[in-house]
Amino acid sequence: MEDSQNTSQHIRRYTVAEASEVLGVSQAAIRARIHRETLDTERIDGTVYVLLSVEQIAHHTDEKSLDVIELLREQSTDLREQLSILREQLAAEREANRENRRIIAGLVQRVPELEAASGPRESAATASETEAKGAVAQESAESEIRQSFWRRLFGGSGT
Repeated sequence: MEDSQNTSQHIRRYTVAEASEVLGVSQAAIRARIHRETLDTERIDGTVYVLLSVEQIAHHTDEKSLDVIELLREQSTDLREQLSILREQLAAEREANRENRRIIAGLVQRVPELEAASGPRESAATASETEAKGAVAQESAESEIRQSFWRRLFGGSGT
């Protein structure tokens, strides 16, 4: 008598939907197992109940755990690869940052040289102004020559 009570305590009754959730398979898979008679069932008031023992649930949980462990291993491998790529990118960015700092330091050192060179720039501007004035004077002389040529050709009077 104790054996039947012990066995009944280890078997639970589930609807098809509940059994599919507990076993982690679709309801169609549960129905197929019922049809193949690989799962014990019981019909009460038109409702089909699947009888699952603790061992069946534990066995399925162990298989599911192995699947989860394998999935986690794959994901951890992918994450390690991504981490490696990100470390390489970080190292490249740090090297570029070092190069930029070196360039900036070189430019900062040249600032006093550039400020000292600003004096000759003003004299260079003055020289270019002198050149511009000379060019204007040359143009006016050329225009007088042209004008006199036309006056000579047509007999115009000079001013």
